[in-house]
Amino acid sequence: MCAFLALVGGLVIFDATTRIGSAINTADPIGPKAVPILLGVLLLIIAAIYGVDVARGGAGEPEAGEDVDLSTPIDWRTVLLLIGAFLVNAVLIDRLGWVISGTILFWGSAFALGNRHYVRNLLIAVAMSLITFYTFAIGLGVDLPAGVLQGIL
Repeated sequence: MCAFLALVGGLVIFDATTRIGSAINTADPIGPKAVPILLGVLLLIIAAIYGVDVARGGAGEPEAGEDVDLSTPIDWRTVLLLIGAFLVNAVLIDRLGWVISGTILFWGSAFALGNRHYVRNLLIAVAMSLITFYTFAIGLGVDLPAGVLQGIL
């Protein structure tokens, strides 16, 4: 894990210093490199701290979740249903738009995790998709695809 964190930190710093340009104007003297370099340095520091801890004999604690039974097998049905919901979202987001594909994602995730209140989940999924669509559009200025609802939303 230490080596992986160090590798990722090094790659982030390398990517930031070689691929990201400099500040474009005087209103932003720091430029876009600062945050990735900071994150890379923090990853390297965390890798070093973990490395020192492991060298001193430290070991991770076993899973002690309050309701996790480690002897039960993986529920592959749930895993595959969740993967399916994400894949359907990824395939349909450009064609149908975020609101419809997000609704399918949220409803499918609730179904995969065992909730069987189909109509209520559908209403909540539509509300969550609309809320996230407008939060991104209005709050963040990021336009999610509207798809077939272009002009309606």
